[in-house]
Amino acid sequence: MTIARQMRIHAYGGPEMFSSDKVELPEPGPGEVLVRQHAAGVNFIDVYHRKGVFPIPALPGAIGVEAAGEVVVCASDVSSLKPGDRVAYAGPPVGSYADMRVMKAKSLVLIPETLSFEEAASIMLKGMTVHMLMTRVRPLSAGQTILVHSAAGGLGQLLGQWASSIGVRVIGTVGSAEKAEIARESGCSETILYNECDFVDRVQNLTDGSGVDAVFEGLGGDILTRSLNCLKPFGHAINLGQVGKPLDAVALADLGPQRSLTVSVPGVFAHLRTCPDLQEAADEMFAQVTSGAMKPRIGERFALSNVAAAHAKLEAGRTAGAIVLLP
Repeated sequence: MTIARQMRIHAYGGPEMFSSDKVELPEPGPGEVLVRQHAAGVNFIDVYHRKGVFPIPALPGAIGVEAAGEVVVCASDVSSLKPGDRVAYAGPPVGSYADMRVMKAKSLVLIPETLSFEEAASIMLKGMTVHMLMTRVRPLSAGQTILVHSAAGGLGQLLGQWASSIGVRVIGTVGSAEKAEIARESGCSETILYNECDFVDRVQNLTDGSGVDAVFEGLGGDILTRSLNCLKPFGHAINLGQVGKPLDAVALADLGPQRSLTVSVPGVFAHLRTCPDLQEAADEMFAQVTSGAMKPRIGERFALSNVAAAHAKLEAGRTAGAIVLLP
């Protein structure tokens, strides 16, 4: 019998709803493995799960969608993994805030020996999101220019690093001089303090009125619709979340034909679910890390039992880089 410690919610609400529960895990069934988790990532979607914006399958239940650890036990029909393998995952089912977990083997990817468990847990979801953007949503090439909102955030840093490594000019919006420095270290050639100027005017000034090839934002509200005014003809606006407010409606008539714009609202879970070869896709992302093009930046580490403090800090916007939980 395996007993896991899970940080679960018994009702939806604030960070104070977390409780540390001991839960008996079933033996791995067909296609499953038991994983001892060494680090779990914290992402804003976890806040939506905790609040019930995106309800979890059942209450009480653990949340979290990203972790890394080692395989302990494999079901007899699992041949792709073996005990001792170093693995990571991102995506459903929720429940990564735990020290042990039973997972489908097909949901796990092997991680490079040079990557620590903490780094793997901090980069899987965001790294695979950037992989989706760069290979599937808006492939970029040298000489193009993009605007990245929240460029000092965990996702913004990785996107800026990958894009700049292939010769893309990256302009980033940030909320402070301190975050501007982080954004510059992460590939931004120019930064915009959005509290001090209108980012649309500043982008037009920086591009001599031509605009950018693509905009990436996860804030919601009117940021997406205002960002359309930053794009050049045939430009692409990509929304990756609604941290601030729900998305405004976008009228198709506002996109073309004169402006010839495209808007996307892609989801990384759909990308992970439909990858023809998940390990191959993860290896492409890991190659960016092992080559030095992308550098995981862990902003803070919290004990698993102190996840409430991690959520409070994340919601307050007082983070720079990824947050990881350590059992």
